[in-house]
Amino acid sequence: MAFASAELKVLVVDDVCLYREGLAGILARQPGIAKVLTAQDVPAALTAVKTETLDLILVSLGLLTGGDLLGAVRSVTPTPRTIVVGVPESDAEVISCAEAGVHGYLLRSESMEHLLRLMRAVVVGETLCTPRMTALLLRRVATLASEARPAPRMPALTVREDQVLGLLELGLSNQEIADRLGIEVRTVKNHVHHILEKVGARRRGEAVAEFRRLRRSSGL
Repeated sequence: MAFASAELKVLVVDDVCLYREGLAGILARQPGIAKVLTAQDVPAALTAVKTETLDLILVSLGLLTGGDLLGAVRSVTPTPRTIVVGVPESDAEVISCAEAGVHGYLLRSESMEHLLRLMRAVVVGETLCTPRMTALLLRRVATLASEARPAPRMPALTVREDQVLGLLELGLSNQEIADRLGIEVRTVKNHVHHILEKVGARRRGEAVAEFRRLRRSSGL
């Protein structure tokens, strides 16, 4: 199966000459790939990016993480899509690639045939991912979303409202609270009403439960 574009230009970036030239040779024979360039480091990759309009960059994991290749390339052009080749089957490494903003990655256990399928997918704006890695990335997204979400805040209570809340937690009635605090039952009812309003509760039991939840979330 050929690539969708008959003019696809690919850059292979790796500091191991044998691997770099071998992969470039295989890719150059693929239908739909017009040109394959190579680079042994970030400066050489930048030269290639500046002199050619590239569609896809294949880069080894070591150069991605150690040389800030993506940041350097993006300072020149946002166009090429990037695949990291030779990624260990490690959750941390896969997440590191995703957070770096790559468009795809090839695990060390995956074949040349899979790389070609991955390249075809990435060129058209898609990617390939195993179910386990998909689940891993989704969990990471959920974790980041949770970290970005502001922590729930405790509503500000007056000193008297705080006292009333404490007695509500003990299960005391309005009359018992009034007797304990030496205030009118009507005043207790007003305080209870304000407490319910501050947490959006309709019943005192709901308000007590919500304040307990907020304390736990706030580490109080």
